[in-house]
Amino acid sequence: MTEAELRYGVAKRGGAPGLKTRVDKFLRLVRVLPWTSDVVSSYAGLRVLREAAGVTLAPMDMLIAAHAKTVGATLVTSDAAFSFQPSGLILEDWSK
Repeated sequence: MTEAELRYGVAKRGGAPGLKTRVDKFLRLVRVLPWTSDVVSSYAGLRVLREAAGVTLAPMDMLIAAHAKTVGATLVTSDAAFSFQPSGLILEDWSK
């Protein structure tokens, strides 16, 4: 999901050469994790909790948050929409 969002960002900017190079380099440094049934279950629970609280995320953001939470990964974002911090979701903002 995260790789898809990164690649979408590059495509949206017309394949900006510098950005594409940085994204390609970053993706060579990280391990892309599989989407599993555990992640699906986490997503379903997270979505229900957010909807009940009246706080929703964009669909891809919800999928990324559920994946990070399930695998115990740190979600790097400066997006305030993630500030709800459901239990088990670790956030880090590299923009500061």
